[in-house]
This record gives sequence, structure tokens and C-alpha cells, in this order.
Amino acid sequence: KAADLPKLVEVLKQVAKEDPSIRMEINEQTGESLMSGMGELHLEIIENRIKTEKGLNVKTSPPIIVYRETVNKESIVSEGRSPNKHNSFFIKVEPLEENIYEAIQSGELPEGRIKKKSSKELAEILSSLGWSGDTIRNVRNIYKGNIFLDETRGEVHIGEVIEMVLDAYEMVINQGPLAREPCMKMKISLMDIKLHEDAIHRGPAQVYPAVREGIRESMKKASPTLLEPLQVHVIEMPDKFLGAVTKLIGSKRGQMIDVNQEGTNAEVKAKLPVAEMIGWSSDLRSATEGRGTSSLLDQQFEKVPMSIQADIIKKIRDRKGLDENQ
Repeated sequence: KAADLPKLVEVLKQVAKEDPSIRMEINEQTGESLMSGMGELHLEIIENRIKTEKGLNVKTSPPIIVYRETVNKESIVSEGRSPNKHNSFFIKVEPLEENIYEAIQSGELPEGRIKKKSSKELAEILSSLGWSGDTIRNVRNIYKGNIFLDETRGEVHIGEVIEMVLDAYEMVINQGPLAREPCMKMKISLMDIKLHEDAIHRGPAQVYPAVREGIRESMKKASPTLLEPLQVHVIEMPDKFLGAVTKLIGSKRGQMIDVNQEGTNAEVKAKLPVAEMIGWSSDLRSATEGRGTSSLLDQQFEKVPMSIQADIIKKIRDRKGLDENQ
């Protein structure tokens, strides 16, 4: 109910405070409140708590899976032009090396815009990971598993616009070109810029759209792909249900990694796409007459099979209400 909206905002704040692993977000365009958690069961428990403990009857949609966008190869340099046509940004996108990405994920490489103070430690870490001094000097921003490099040479006005360029880069990382999903594992390089002499003609209204267009166009030319979240589960059950569980994993586009049998018990390690895991707990219960248990071991992202990528992108774009040219 519309009248309950202030109460809902208050309740969501309380829930987020009580459980730090829950993330709350309100989409201003659609008015939806988005609750992110550790899986279907976690979200069901939180929903139940909102209804019983907080006394608020909420309506929820089926769970939404958040994908990631990335590129498969190096792009050619693309130009992003400002609306007034007086400023151009030339940008290249390529995949980020696996060891660098892992260093960001583990916290060894701290995220954020590069300040002079922190650049020495950063240089040491990147150098140990195999980057050259020239490349390291160009790093300007490490954001959500992506790195931005400024490879321009002798540009007088770059200092005036670099913060705006980094803002626009972060906007694209938050919403990629395929389906407005977050981006990961990319190295984005600003190769050259052409700016209007007069500062009034190179303000945010000109820089933001130009840089966003440059990055998105480069991504489109670098074989962009969608990554889906996968979970590695360890499933334990009596061995007589091994066949049924193997069949269940196969029906969910899952992959068997390992099978162990000891006496009358069996243990299966399997990798499953999160998109196919809605209702997993009850499916596993019915396949094993309630005697199978499943525990999460690891989470990762892998490429969506090409055969279903276009269909998934279309569904996400429809859900977000995006036009073809958006």
C-alpha cells in the first residue's frame, strides 16, 4: 500500500542494520525496493521476518539474478564525442589479466582513485604482478574489479577533466552496454583527447556523455559477453539417491566436479548456475526423500552459454524497461 511506504523504508533500514549481509537499494525510476542477500533461503527468511516481526505485509517478486558484463578481446580505439561536437575522447577496452583481477578481489590491490600518497605501494604490487613501470604510472582508478588507465601524452587540460572522466567510467562500470548490469575484469585506457579551448564548452554535460559513449562503443567492439553467477555446492545423501541427484544437477545446467562414496553415503561436488537454483532446496528434498543436504562451498562468475545469452539479455532489458537504443 502507498500509505505504508514510509514504514517500509524504516523497516528495510532496520533489517539492513540487524543483518549486515543484506543490501537494500531503492530504484528511483521504477519505485522498487531491491533486497540482495546470500541466496533464496536467506531472502525468504528475511521476507518472513518483515511480515511477522515487523508486521508489514509486503509483496515480493520472484528473485532476480544479477549478471556481470565483460569483454573477450582487445577493442580498436573508439571515439566518444560530446553533444556539442567540440570534444573527443579516444578509448580502448581489453580484458584484465586474471592475476590482477584476483589481487583486486583479495584486497591486495586496494580499490579507489589513485592518490599520489598511495601510488608507491600500488606500483610495488603491480610490478610484482608483472606490469611495466609505464603502465603502472598511467593507472588512475581501480573500481569494482576493473582498472582505468590514462595513456594521454602532454595534454594541457587533462587535469581539469580527469575527475569527470573517472565519474563517467564508474557510471559505465555500474551499468554496462549489454543489459545495464555491472561490469568486471576490464582494463579501460584513455588513449587521446581533443578538448575545446574554452572551459565553458568542456563541462560535465559534455564530458560525461562523450566518455560513456566512448567506453560503451569500445566494449561493443571487444566481443562483449555476459557472465552469470555460479555456486559450487557439496551435496550429501544416501548413495541410493545418487542417480536422482545426478539427473537433478543435469536438469539445472549443472556440472559434476567430484563424487565420493563411503559406505552407504555419497557426496557430490557440483557447480550450478544461480539462475537455475530457484527452488533448489525443495527440488533436492523431493529427489532424496528429504535426506539430502546441500552446502555452499564457493561462488564464481562464468560466461553464459552463447545459445542462451541473447534471450537472457532480452529478459533483463525488458524487466528494466530499456529501449533498444538505451
